[in-house]
Amino acid sequence: MDWLMMERWSPYAVGIGIGVLSWITFLLSDKPIGCSTAFSRSSGMIEGLFRGEKVKEKAYYKKFTPEIDWEWMLVVGIFFGALISAIFSGSFRMISVPSTWASHFGPSFSLRWIVSLVGGVLLGFGARWAGGCTSGHGISGTLQLAVSSWLAAICFFIGGIITAMLLY
Repeated sequence: MDWLMMERWSPYAVGIGIGVLSWITFLLSDKPIGCSTAFSRSSGMIEGLFRGEKVKEKAYYKKFTPEIDWEWMLVVGIFFGALISAIFSGSFRMISVPSTWASHFGPSFSLRWIVSLVGGVLLGFGARWAGGCTSGHGISGTLQLAVSSWLAAICFFIGGIITAMLLY
């Protein structure tokens, strides 16, 4: 069980694990792994607190019903899995501004929070606009050899490289 305490796992082992998880997901639900739909459903549930059942009349929420489903639980599992992994490996720590950010942009917690919020909203918007997120396209879509997913995955990498070069 020492492998549970490792700070970094082999990318090959993790890749195999994600592949097996994808197979199991298709076998049990006949749906691909994805996370961005869970956030769409969450927004509908939050809106439902204010507007009630009227939310379900919207065309978007007819397609993505505001409910807790397996994708929503996957996101919860990702959060708690990462937390447990960080605790077991001894690398867990609460920090408000990561050192890499602070060295390039300063120690301001407010700036970090605002940039994170704006970035998260833009990523969420882009994921829904693209019809899926990195896990939906990059894992499940490429697994199915979908051309659109391969194109999206290539663009994710290009965008990540360009952004890293511009920021760091």
